[in-house]
Amino acid sequence: MILNCHDLSKSFDGKDILKGVSFHIEDNEKAAIVGINGAGKTTLIRMLIGELAPDTGTVTLSKDTTVGYLAQNQNIDSAHSIYEELREMKRDVIELEKEIRKAEAQMDVLRGDDLDRLMERYAQMNHEFQLKNGYAWESEVVGVAKGLGFTEEEFDKRISTLSGGQKTRVALGKLLLQSPDLIILDEPTNHLDMNSIKWLEGYLMNYKGAVLIVSHDRYFLDRIAQKVIEIDQTSADVYLGNYTAYAKKREQIRAAKLKAYLNQQAEIKHQEEVIDKLKQFNREKSIKRAESREKMLDKIERLEKPTEVRDDMRITLTPSCVSGNDVMHVDTISKSFGNEKLFENISFDIKRGEKVAIIGDNGTGKTTMLKIINGMETLDSGEITLGVKVHIGYYDQEHQVLHDEKSLFEELSDAYPSMNNTEIRNTLAAFLFTGDDVFKRIGDLSGGEKGRVSLAKLMLSDANFLILDEPTNHLDITSKEILEDALSGYEGTVLYVSHDRYFINRTATRILDLTHGRMINYLGNYDYYLEHCEEQTNRVLAESGNVSSFGRGIGMDSASAASGNSFGKLAGNNNAVSDNSGSGAADWKAQKEEAAKKRKQEAALKKCEEEIAKLEERNEKINAELSDPEVATDLAKVRKLSDELTQNEERLSALYDEWAELSE
Repeated sequence: MILNCHDLSKSFDGKDILKGVSFHIEDNEKAAIVGINGAGKTTLIRMLIGELAPDTGTVTLSKDTTVGYLAQNQNIDSAHSIYEELREMKRDVIELEKEIRKAEAQMDVLRGDDLDRLMERYAQMNHEFQLKNGYAWESEVVGVAKGLGFTEEEFDKRISTLSGGQKTRVALGKLLLQSPDLIILDEPTNHLDMNSIKWLEGYLMNYKGAVLIVSHDRYFLDRIAQKVIEIDQTSADVYLGNYTAYAKKREQIRAAKLKAYLNQQAEIKHQEEVIDKLKQFNREKSIKRAESREKMLDKIERLEKPTEVRDDMRITLTPSCVSGNDVMHVDTISKSFGNEKLFENISFDIKRGEKVAIIGDNGTGKTTMLKIINGMETLDSGEITLGVKVHIGYYDQEHQVLHDEKSLFEELSDAYPSMNNTEIRNTLAAFLFTGDDVFKRIGDLSGGEKGRVSLAKLMLSDANFLILDEPTNHLDITSKEILEDALSGYEGTVLYVSHDRYFINRTATRILDLTHGRMINYLGNYDYYLEHCEEQTNRVLAESGNVSSFGRGIGMDSASAASGNSFGKLAGNNNAVSDNSGSGAADWKAQKEEAAKKRKQEAALKKCEEEIAKLEERNEKINAELSDPEVATDLAKVRKLSDELTQNEERLSALYDEWAELSE
């Protein structure tokens, strides 16, 4: 056991936040803390890391345990570049390497006892260096930086010039490179794109220490968590398994509790009716019986009604009118900022009733594309055409549609002056803003609260085409589930950008992947995308022809393709991408060449792995020999072994880089 929490309680201003919370984390265990916003997750974390003292209870760490913590937002103040800042986490290894090189230089001039002592120290330093994986520290730093989404061109960027999200990624990289016994992460996926999240999943699953995560990313929790700790109504319940297992078990338990509560309420009501009837008889014997039943009723331990937060909030999205079948046609659009080209000659169509998710790495232009569609950014070239009776409702992740100086009440009343006070209050209450909450300033709200206000405005709009930019950001799991249900039942059309894979899986009927300057179409949800993305991406990259001939074919049905476009059309269905610039023979040849290239890469990867294994095995033998006291006194042999070790490590460093490149 690496961490034990026993009977933790904490109150603020007389209000219980946590009460009697107990759980433990085993060595190498991967656990998650979940709960609605305001449940007390951050308070619990602050007690675990020693920032906050509990009112009662204890937090116990096993002896010599190191703990690393990543908060949601980081404001790193450093003059370093990204690479320099990450490299600092290996400062002890770098200094040790300098000491080893210094000792090697002194071996030529020392004699006698001084040389013996140096040789003994040299052997110890080499052993320590090996234990710290010293020969691979540079590859490790580069691997973490790239895994978290930084390109080599960005390594020299100064920390002071980075955005808040980029600084948080640097802080996460520093934490991973420290390799503490217990990592505590608060919403680690908030500032990562899908590829970086996948990399982090793999890293944490294979991490040798314990991991405790606070996250609303259900797909991430499904992949990582072996145990889920739910904070609900000040207490904690522990569920074994991942998020899906927890959600299923939680519903079973709550259903059983609700059934027991309803049965008890029915029995209480029955007994009260019997008591009232006995009293009505107004006879001594019947009154005594009534009194006896009342005493028994008073002794019953009343069950609490199990709460279900989702009962408090309902979103109903109803289009004011039905649009035409063709909702939007995007025709060869391009956008650049200075010399930075986001995308070029992208085309696709949106049909009535579709729920389309745009996915892709950070910086590919997804949010910019939504802003262009909504008229908030201009196009460099191309055209966007809306269909008949299409009314757009826009939700942006930065909440620019809100006014910080206004209160919640003013925000809605100014936008919809025909609504009376009661209607405005009822709408805000549906999004959990009650009482004096309606007079809070927008600028004083949290990100999640602003998200709920934006959704409230969206619900009141006349839109039949919703454009949403990261709608689940800052929402807790319960709020995400409510939004998912609302969108799934929505009869209008939805186009959104999201990194929330669970949300995409539940709501999307089609996915557009903005990658390599192209838009690849998948007619299905996220599971479908995962199943076909490698095949589709490899096919697209292997195709001949320019970007424009590819882009126009995406998302177009046969009717629009036949209306005069010469750029290509879908063959059979929207799942396959094709263009008419090449013959079947050319496609077959391209596929054959791609297969041959893949086999060659696999052979090179296998050869690289075999050489790495061979050198690592040899280095273990060398280190064992250097630790032998008899060998340590033989200067010539020590120098020979040390030289071989240095050569091997240099070769290994190059092989690690080669392996990483081949694996990618």
